[in-house]
Amino acid sequence: METGYVTLEQVARHAGVSLATASRVINGSTRQVGEKLRERVTASARELGYLANASAQTLARNTSSLVGLIVHDISDPYFSSIAAGVTGCAEQEGLIVVLGTTGRAPQRESDLLATLRSHRARAVVLAGSRSIDEESTRRLSAEIAMFTRQGGRVACVTQEGLPADTIVPDNHNGAAALARHLIAQGHHRFAILAGPTDLRTARDRLDGFHAALSNAGIELAHHNVVHGAFTRDGGYESTRRLLAAGTDATCLFVVNDVMATGAMAALRDAGLRIPQDLSVAGFDDIPTLRDLTPALTTVRLPLEWMGEEAARLALREEHAASPRVIPVLGEVVQRESTAPPSQA
Repeated sequence: METGYVTLEQVARHAGVSLATASRVINGSTRQVGEKLRERVTASARELGYLANASAQTLARNTSSLVGLIVHDISDPYFSSIAAGVTGCAEQEGLIVVLGTTGRAPQRESDLLATLRSHRARAVVLAGSRSIDEESTRRLSAEIAMFTRQGGRVACVTQEGLPADTIVPDNHNGAAALARHLIAQGHHRFAILAGPTDLRTARDRLDGFHAALSNAGIELAHHNVVHGAFTRDGGYESTRRLLAAGTDATCLFVVNDVMATGAMAALRDAGLRIPQDLSVAGFDDIPTLRDLTPALTTVRLPLEWMGEEAARLALREEHAASPRVIPVLGEVVQRESTAPPSQA
């Protein structure tokens, strides 16, 4: 019994056609092949278990059926929701999504994009907050420019400023709207779990929330702002530090929902009730919140749609004269984790 990969020559012999004809059928040549010959070739390929050499096809066409998706952390529901949107859009086009994760290391984005460029990926969606590290942003911009010059397309879900079409969540105004909502609910003493100091998403949300407090004449004590990792464990540890330092806040704003899940666990472990002892609000409206008790007040972003739209932008044939920016507004969603202080 023969072993090894089935070759195109074997398919041609089995179908009784020339190698050139078999190649035109299998590789989708623009030259026409009669319907009967086409059916014979495809039937032989199916019977023999032939698979086209994707690397060879990529070299011949200078592109592939690959769509790259680069995210910071696929275990974070924010990114997995975006990934679902990207994958759904790519599959409708008959394309394959290849995932790369950065572990929140800015230089990894450029490295992963270069690798996808070497594999002639057709398009790449880059999702995740920009770092304040200007050198890593410069390197990434240069890599995007090279990828585009070679015929690929890049779209981003992040802050604007990269040379690519970008879906831009309005983090500043979403956080400000949440602050106004909580003030209207009766809160005037706040604490904030502000995330990492070098992440623009975290800084934009902190700035937006703080600006709305300032406009309402509310001062935010320095010890009531705690920075930490953008993760569940980061939220847990930040909350422990907040409680250890002492806080008179009636409401805790956490700059993303993943951190908020950790914050709520830390409050429960400390014997505090939500919202009776401390109200808690987050940002993003990740899908896993449906299993959280009490349900979390948050700012909803259409995460899966954002992934779909980024993929559509990356897969469009026409090239815009300049990168397109599509702002995405957040919607405040009131749930049981926040209540007026008088009712707590």
